[in-house]
Amino acid sequence: MNYYIVTGSSKGLGKALVELLLKEEHNIVYGLSRTHTVEHNNYHHTNIDLSNLEEVLNFKFPKIASADQIVLINNAGVVGEIKRIGALSNQQLIDGYTVNLIAPSILVNNFIANYAPLNCEKTVLNISSGAGRAPVDGWSVYCATKAGIDMFSQVLKEEAGLDRTNVKVLSLAPGVIDTEMQQVIRNASQSSFSKLARFQEYKTSGKLPHSALVAKQVLRFIQEPKLAENVMCSVRDLVD
Repeated sequence: MNYYIVTGSSKGLGKALVELLLKEEHNIVYGLSRTHTVEHNNYHHTNIDLSNLEEVLNFKFPKIASADQIVLINNAGVVGEIKRIGALSNQQLIDGYTVNLIAPSILVNNFIANYAPLNCEKTVLNISSGAGRAPVDGWSVYCATKAGIDMFSQVLKEEAGLDRTNVKVLSLAPGVIDTEMQQVIRNASQSSFSKLARFQEYKTSGKLPHSALVAKQVLRFIQEPKLAENVMCSVRDLVD
């Protein structure tokens, strides 16, 4: 059996990933999010607010005695408050760092502690962003946290090689997707976000792919060994 733990499983890319995985009867999926929107015999849900560190620290990974593959997909993320530095709410800044960087780091730490001894393939896939690799005004928290998850992933891969723990590590930028996050971005203020018109045009011109399509692309990085050679990767790396 294959076991998947997916954060942000109730909507957007996370839900699309869960629904795609559940089409295969040999997959067991554990979803983590604030709301429960998936019903399936092979789906197990944990209601959790990833901005609440107490809830994150209290989460226990499922006990798995044997498996063919165990995968953690850190998908949950927030763009946060789109404002210039100096105008940000300190609490929203804290929440953004918690959801995008601190919570996934804790989950990866506990994932490795729980499953590294198991003799099976193990994968950590952190959903990153091109915004972590190039600055975007108004997105300081999002850019910084995604850059952080990129480096965290690279260190994990380095350690996995040294410790021979058979852990595959990916920090994957999925590109722009037609989700609620894009709606938040389109509603930002021009004075706080100079690229507003570009993101509004993505929607009006139909350039935002559906989350179901992107989910298929994301899973290819788990399933195709050649796509998993580099820790930092992007759906733009796909050639077909």
